[in-house]
Amino acid sequence: MSRRVLLLLSACIAAPTPLPGQQPSPAGRDSVVVVLLGTGMPRPDPDASGPATAVVVGRRVFLVDAGPGIERRLAAAHLPIDGVTALFITHLHSDHTLGYPDLIFTSWVMGRKQPLAAYGPHGLQKMTDHLVAAWAEDIEVRTNGLEKRTPGGYRVDVHEIRPGVVYDSAGVRVTAFLVEHGTWREAYGYRIDAPGRSVVISGDTKPSENLVRAAAGADVLVHEVYPEPRAAPNPTESATWPTYMRDFHTSDVELGQLAARIRPRLLILSHIIRRGATDEELLANVRKSFSGRAVVGHDLDRY
Repeated sequence: MSRRVLLLLSACIAAPTPLPGQQPSPAGRDSVVVVLLGTGMPRPDPDASGPATAVVVGRRVFLVDAGPGIERRLAAAHLPIDGVTALFITHLHSDHTLGYPDLIFTSWVMGRKQPLAAYGPHGLQKMTDHLVAAWAEDIEVRTNGLEKRTPGGYRVDVHEIRPGVVYDSAGVRVTAFLVEHGTWREAYGYRIDAPGRSVVISGDTKPSENLVRAAAGADVLVHEVYPEPRAAPNPTESATWPTYMRDFHTSDVELGQLAARIRPRLLILSHIIRRGATDEELLANVRKSFSGRAVVGHDLDRY
């Protein structure tokens, strides 16, 4: 066997094989791909990171929420670790924002030179200011030490939003709408309209008429979910837990009813508070009302 053939075979064997769900994004200018970077809940799960969904339009990455583990999930999905195009925060619950400092500082360390564009509810600027202050010594060492990182590359361009169009550039329009998440004064869902495809991400919410209106005609609906309570209560749960869930979240049965009204081409269940439910059980309850295509999302899935 020739030396050249041996070298080619060695290169093929050594090259890493991407896992399912980890293929690079299609390079087509107008491709629109939904990438689930985190489908989990506050309870730590090594297979389900904190809530985060990327909508990839060509080579631009629009990120909704930044749960724990966000930069590692971006790396696993072969998406940019040196800064996304824009970040949209649904609300300031910790499980949706614990990855925010990771996104700010890791992307800077990895080469980001421009401010990160971040959109979200009132209070996001204050949170950002506290984070930058908390890492002041890190910023000093990385900027003025041997690393010589880009001065100011860690900065964030914060946009505290109101309902309506919050981003509109190069064919991509992002619209924010209020949802109902218990006692939160501001909690948003987002609709992302791009050439050829529209994606709605619910954020955390109980069944919301605003969402029904905002999602009209959407191709993809990514919605949070929890399983309809079983007849026998879990003895480890607080007596107020069922009330909390009804006020803050959407059950699988309710989600099926919502989807039947919205009629998306694809319904993706994400940010799943499982409470022991299987994928099949969640989908069975959704399908009591919704006959369209529905899937249970898992980290790094692409649609």
